[in-house]
Amino acid sequence: MADDADPGGAKPKVNDYMTRDVVTVSPDETVAEVAERIAGSEEHSGFPVCDGRRVNGFISARDLLLADDREPIFKIMTDDIIVAHPDMGITDAARVILRSGIQRLPVVDDAGNLVGIISNADVIRSQIERATPEKVGKLKQTLENIHGVEADEQRRTVDLSALTPTQTKVYTDELEGRIYELQNGLAEPLVVIDNAGSLLLADGHHRVKAADRLGIEEMDAYLIRLDTRVDLGMAETAKKSDLESIDDIEEVDYAHHPLVETTERLQDPDPNQNRE
Repeated sequence: MADDADPGGAKPKVNDYMTRDVVTVSPDETVAEVAERIAGSEEHSGFPVCDGRRVNGFISARDLLLADDREPIFKIMTDDIIVAHPDMGITDAARVILRSGIQRLPVVDDAGNLVGIISNADVIRSQIERATPEKVGKLKQTLENIHGVEADEQRRTVDLSALTPTQTKVYTDELEGRIYELQNGLAEPLVVIDNAGSLLLADGHHRVKAADRLGIEEMDAYLIRLDTRVDLGMAETAKKSDLESIDDIEEVDYAHHPLVETTERLQDPDPNQNRE
């Protein structure tokens, strides 16, 4: 089970956490007008620049610093910005935000129209909310139904050295977010399956790798204990991948995600591409 997986089913998407009511500015507004809007707002240090609902770029307070007050925004805005699709996984969006250092990621639909914005605060909120007693309960019920066993659920501290991973890799840039959560007491519990004494890490691989970096040896966990040992698919995955401890989880860099675009590519399509 991936680190961003919902124990009860589908993975959360950008669409689930993005802000839909987005404040925008027009390309024809002046530097003075936008500077006044930023100065009068406690929430905004920049805005998407839209012609209608079409995203043309982004303007930040930094862009305004040396510009003439009468200059139109379209002349100084950043017009090659990263945008995401609402169907993108929230964890993938987190990687993009952490890797790029941006604070807000505009979200556009298939036509390139603005439908929302996802911020680093939204991402942190989504990560904290992932593991809940209700979701863990659904996983417990699923295990009981599929394997015909009895299971009980408890909350306790687990020794990280006793865990068997079930995920082969984690992403280096996402670890920074997990380290931040651990240092600030924001990390949610792990999800662990006790299969007759074998502790399988079902959810939380980035968290345990981040904890390992910080020298943390124990973590809080939701523990699902099976009364009979069963053949779990994730245990077979661990065996085939030679996963025995946290050290066996590979750290990899994050490749470009197919649901991430830039406004420059959206507005300047390949001239050789067929259009309908």
